[in-house]
Amino acid sequence: MPSPSRTLLHLLPLFLLLPIATNGAVTLSITNRCSYTVWPAAVPVGGGMQLNPGESWILRMPSSTTTGRVWPRTGCSFDGAGSGSCQTGDCGGVLNCTQYGQPPQTLAEFSFGASGQTDYFDISLADGFNVPMDFLLVPTEGQEGQGCSKGPRCATNITSQCPSQLKAPGGCNNACTVFNQSKYCCTGGGSSCEPTTYSVFFIRMCPDAYGYSLDDCSSTLFTCPMGTNYQIMFCPPVDTPASPPATNPSTHTNSSTFPRSRVLGITLGSVCSLIVLVIFITFFTYKLRIWRYREVEEGDEEFGELPGMPTRFTFHQLEEATDHFGDKLGEGGFGSVFEGQYGAEKIAVKHLDQAGQGKKEFLAEVQTIGSIHHINLVRLIGFCAEKSERLLVYEYMPKGSLDRWIYNRHGNDTPPLDWQTRRKIITHIAKGLSYLHEECMKRIAHLDVKPQNILLDENFNAKLSDFGLCKLIDRDKSQVITKMRGTPGYLAHEWLTSQITEKADVYSFGIVVMEIISGRKNLDTSRSEESIHLITLLEEKVESNELADLIDKHSTDMQAHQQEVIQMMRLVMWCLQIDCKRRPQMSDVVKVLEGHMNAETEIDHKFVTTSLATFPVAEILGYSDPPIASVLSGPR
Repeated sequence: MPSPSRTLLHLLPLFLLLPIATNGAVTLSITNRCSYTVWPAAVPVGGGMQLNPGESWILRMPSSTTTGRVWPRTGCSFDGAGSGSCQTGDCGGVLNCTQYGQPPQTLAEFSFGASGQTDYFDISLADGFNVPMDFLLVPTEGQEGQGCSKGPRCATNITSQCPSQLKAPGGCNNACTVFNQSKYCCTGGGSSCEPTTYSVFFIRMCPDAYGYSLDDCSSTLFTCPMGTNYQIMFCPPVDTPASPPATNPSTHTNSSTFPRSRVLGITLGSVCSLIVLVIFITFFTYKLRIWRYREVEEGDEEFGELPGMPTRFTFHQLEEATDHFGDKLGEGGFGSVFEGQYGAEKIAVKHLDQAGQGKKEFLAEVQTIGSIHHINLVRLIGFCAEKSERLLVYEYMPKGSLDRWIYNRHGNDTPPLDWQTRRKIITHIAKGLSYLHEECMKRIAHLDVKPQNILLDENFNAKLSDFGLCKLIDRDKSQVITKMRGTPGYLAHEWLTSQITEKADVYSFGIVVMEIISGRKNLDTSRSEESIHLITLLEEKVESNELADLIDKHSTDMQAHQQEVIQMMRLVMWCLQIDCKRRPQMSDVVKVLEGHMNAETEIDHKFVTTSLATFPVAEILGYSDPPIASVLSGPR
């Protein structure tokens, strides 16, 4: 039978079986050290708020609190009433949660005054991972941390190493959550516990954390005497100690042997230092406010001075054009899109959230897409930049995004597309990417090619959209080094090295084409374990000569064109080569689609790397990346 203390935090109903001591109110100081905004949530107090980088939240738990959780949510968008949604850790789409969030999420769990006079606390990965975290004790006056174990740490970014089967937008799921099978879960310990492929990297990066993984059965809780206060830190520096240094009683100074004059000198020196520090902080804060105000003013002027910029709208103009943002077309990680009418033209207005948006990234998207023109790229009509407001104005695409038309899912009442329409869409995507890679002054890598970023007009002509993550590559350079960006399920293998070329788009294109052909997502955790990953299935079916099994079974027209579809899969396999140098240029892909050349046949039929060697721990222990999401536009 599991230990009561181990089960206490993860199987809360059993908590009622334990003796409860009445504890005083405990304070949790929650600090965001991430470079991006985090929306922490807490239960059972029903807490929730927005924490920008460097901000803290003092959470005073009621004296009646026995157990609870705190977790960081990311990629959120909330309205004035506190309703909205998050990429990770969402709980019913509300800011002030009174229930547990949906995985993936890193959890800070605690139990106050249980089993006598002891607090139990831990960091848990039982619901996956999204943000690095420390759980530190703050000794109360007179206790000086006596009787406390160290605080648990999970200071590195697990998402960077997450296996493809476990990846989710903004985080990494636990295998127990994804597969829901006992062989990936463990709650009782014992000799049967063995490491698994899906759990070992969790343990290597966060050995303090609890995770329900088979090699984590014997992990212990962290404890402190009841009444201790705690600090929870998101994205802590990797060199932060696991807990504040406790004062050793053996080193206390004896007053009978310590001259009073020295005590007085030390006291006066401390007071003077404190006064100087307060003056410095006040002066620095004043200067910072002035600098930020000037930056905003100068930023607005800078937008107006750029040559070749598209039309600049006022916020009032776009507010009127969208009827006060009343008709929402969709919502993404960092903004919402609204339908509007400007003069005789229908428009789509993307209102970007304030969180996660910098002037540099905004300028990059406006300048990039404003200076390029192609029939298979969504046209940027204009933009708005007033104070903190950032909006982009696009041409209106009445059929919406491609994902609405290709995924056979419950509640999707759109009819399946015929083969010729799907083939046309594939060709249009290829032509748009070929223009970006080979026909612009600088090569442009889109870096977020996925169905949500491919829009359709009334005749199902396809256009690429959302250039918030794009990267310019000089013609005289073979690659560019950049941090991981994009969407799990569409990322090429070279992202693990951060050395990127436009061939990363070619791999993503291959994934999208397979989704169009099969009518399903590449990563679909609602399916059986052996069918979760579409590209792994592709490897298996090509070996057994059963590629026809992957064709969308909901479309009789697709089945009628079986041989043509299988030929398209041959092109996909060329695009999915693990070695980016063996992938084709998009102009060659267009030639194959138009019948001017044949796809390469001498290719490697391994499209997915599953070895743990592809997830090097040592290379990423020095930093913690933000969740993977669109920097500006986000998915539509």
